[in-house]
Amino acid sequence: MGKDIQRLRNFARSMRRAPTEAEARLWGALRNRRLDGLKFRRQVPMGAYIADFVCMEAKLIVEVDGVQHAGNQRDLVRDAALAGLGFRVLRFWNDDVMRDLEATRATIIAFARDVSLRQDWR
Repeated sequence: MGKDIQRLRNFARSMRRAPTEAEARLWGALRNRRLDGLKFRRQVPMGAYIADFVCMEAKLIVEVDGVQHAGNQRDLVRDAALAGLGFRVLRFWNDDVMRDLEATRATIIAFARDVSLRQDWR
């Protein structure tokens, strides 16, 4: 089990060094409490998975996905496992982040501040 944890940590570290364009853009808006004073971490090992961005205080995970995630059943399993850890998962397409960062930011703030919100448009 220790090797698996270390492997996950090393993979998360490599993902932090080589983010996608959309991840890098969103991280610029999230880092250093730039988004409504919320503290986000990036590429965080969570159980058996790595979350793109995590706000621990809001128990919110933000994922930025490419088209390979469209209709992906593994994402449903992953989201259920992360929900089992007490987190909500909010997903954005890469194109959404690149095209309208302000709408992405506003949505993240709304979800962080209102735990009753659910993402059902994807």
